[in-house]
Amino acid sequence: MTTFEQNDDVLTIRHQHEVIRIEPWGTDSVRVRAAQPEIPAGDVGALTVRPPQSGDVVIKTGADAVGEPATEAAVLINGELTVEVTLPATNGYPAPLLRFLRTSTGAELLSEEREHFWWPGSRAYFGNRAGSPEIHLQLRAYPGEKLFGLGQRTHGRLDHKGLALDLLQRNAEVSIPFVLSDRGYGFLWNNPAVGRVEFAENHTRWSAGQAQGIDYWVSTGSVAGGPADILSHYADATGHAPQLPRWASGFWQSKLRYRNQDELMAVAREHHRRGLPLAVIVADFFHWTAMGDFRFDPAEWPDPKGMVEELAGMGVELMVSIWPTISPLSENYEHLREGGMLIGADQGVEFQQTIQDKGMPVPLPVAFYDPTNPRTREFVWDLVKRNYADLGIKVWWLDACEPELNPGHPGNLALYAGPGAEVASIYPRDNARMFAEGMASIGVADTVLLCRSAWAGQQKYAAAVWSGDIPATWESLRVQIRAGLSIAIAGIPWWTTDIGGFHGGNAQDPDFRELIVRWFQYGVFCPLFRLHGDREPRLPTGFEMTGGPNEVWAFGEQAYEIISGVLALRERLRPYLHEQMDVAAATGLPPMRPLFVDFPSDPRAWEIEDQFMLGPDLLIAPVSEPGITSRAVYLPAGTRWQDGWTGQEHPGGVVLEVPTPLERIPVFLPAGSELRFIVPLARSGPVHDPEQFRIRTGSEKMRS
Repeated sequence: MTTFEQNDDVLTIRHQHEVIRIEPWGTDSVRVRAAQPEIPAGDVGALTVRPPQSGDVVIKTGADAVGEPATEAAVLINGELTVEVTLPATNGYPAPLLRFLRTSTGAELLSEEREHFWWPGSRAYFGNRAGSPEIHLQLRAYPGEKLFGLGQRTHGRLDHKGLALDLLQRNAEVSIPFVLSDRGYGFLWNNPAVGRVEFAENHTRWSAGQAQGIDYWVSTGSVAGGPADILSHYADATGHAPQLPRWASGFWQSKLRYRNQDELMAVAREHHRRGLPLAVIVADFFHWTAMGDFRFDPAEWPDPKGMVEELAGMGVELMVSIWPTISPLSENYEHLREGGMLIGADQGVEFQQTIQDKGMPVPLPVAFYDPTNPRTREFVWDLVKRNYADLGIKVWWLDACEPELNPGHPGNLALYAGPGAEVASIYPRDNARMFAEGMASIGVADTVLLCRSAWAGQQKYAAAVWSGDIPATWESLRVQIRAGLSIAIAGIPWWTTDIGGFHGGNAQDPDFRELIVRWFQYGVFCPLFRLHGDREPRLPTGFEMTGGPNEVWAFGEQAYEIISGVLALRERLRPYLHEQMDVAAATGLPPMRPLFVDFPSDPRAWEIEDQFMLGPDLLIAPVSEPGITSRAVYLPAGTRWQDGWTGQEHPGGVVLEVPTPLERIPVFLPAGSELRFIVPLARSGPVHDPEQFRIRTGSEKMRS
């Protein structure tokens, strides 16, 4: 016998060994949890606090609750989202099936579907019940459906339909299991276990190799609100990003590694001498005495406090690279190991990576600290505070935070939060949490944490994600355009790439110079604007490596003239960008987003993968092919558009062939927008002069 229980606004279904709990979780949204024999008490997922919702929740139970014959049934209505629960008598072994509808129209948004008509059902549990089973959730597949988000991927597509994807963290592959459908729903698989999702033609299936239960969240919005409503509900459920600090929207400079204080300061001083904007410069890896010491090597960085103060005088923040790796030669290794603050292993020794750190004659094994352990967070933050933050440093590069394992077996990890097979994906989130909470504890709110990986909800910890160690190729640039839009849909509004790519690129090569110019022209419209890369000549990974030249003046005079103009453009964009970042903090709407977010009623807007909106007033069409002199640009229907460079107006709903001289990429504005846009090709003063290069809106429209 199946039972339906109502406890306030929560519906609980018990069927044989399984219990299913459906509860409202924000406006037009529900959370579904299912397990055998009870819902787990512990929870390390992203849905930590139930958000408020508008309106009352209605629950009905009984055979006629869904308005059609069924053996047993129930319905829960939360605003525009209705959940029907039925036990279809036609199934071999009847079991509860959940169906999600738009309340106002009755249209089906999403439905669970059995794996087989006889056995198993839509929610399947396999394994030894003394431990955590393998779990499946099967959902109906819909012909022609488009699915977006899912974090950051390297497969080069924006729409994930037809793909099977691993759910685990890797360098350049950021797993955030949230998807937005063109059918009008958002779905979060609230499970950080190592798993897989299949967006096949015959089904959608989410699975985890080891988990204590099934946990997912479904949301919709008004027809008029479209994707923006769903993204807002998702931010309410998982956490809103803070406001981006005003300094963080400027230009960030780094190369593979400045080996010492003199090298780094020489670059910062040269930026200042040339009048080039500079917001952040980086002391990258191996600046330390040993991995895990979390302090500057005094032989290479003799006066870090003086360095920070001189940079501050130039309006520049110092970002410091913090790796979660702990060398056995570190002065803190024994304390962390004996205190249970390092990641353990189910099998083998408790080392998870190899690298040639300082003091090592060859690459040797290193361990990872465990940020899911509150003792680790307290101890490591205390070291970071004393050795960095107390010097005035407030920007942190949280590199290798997947964590980057060798071999890549996250299921072998043993964390404070649980077995790696069940919780490994939350590692980057809890690593960011350690720094965000640490900065808050000393009263510093305006931080940015540059992370190489992320999980659902990490945006609330001031996390910015960059796209990892990517190749310096045109194909890679094309991939980044899709990757940035995907992670924006998955809830991360602060995102960036290594301009020019990370692996390779010769500053003297004309082909690479063209690539880096085009990448700069794309990067200037990204949420964060940042140059990085391991240029030629390159060395094997180790503390001797430094990488070839990677400063804006290193790529030849023609490239320098264009790039310096792009830097000036960024300065003019910053006020507008912060308006969009403030919107992101308040509503969850990312500043950089696919066309369909702003134009959901235009079917073509759902198909465009190589253009994007930066806020409501800038449509960007990057150039990602070498040697081309024009490219096709689609202008969404429903408005007229103005060319940002020429001022010429065009109707919406058309494809234009737009010139792409090396000096610029296509940029369009909705006609009548308060934002006006001109790049100063000839400069007559320092490009960091805010009066010369700020954007004027409203009554202060941009003058030519």
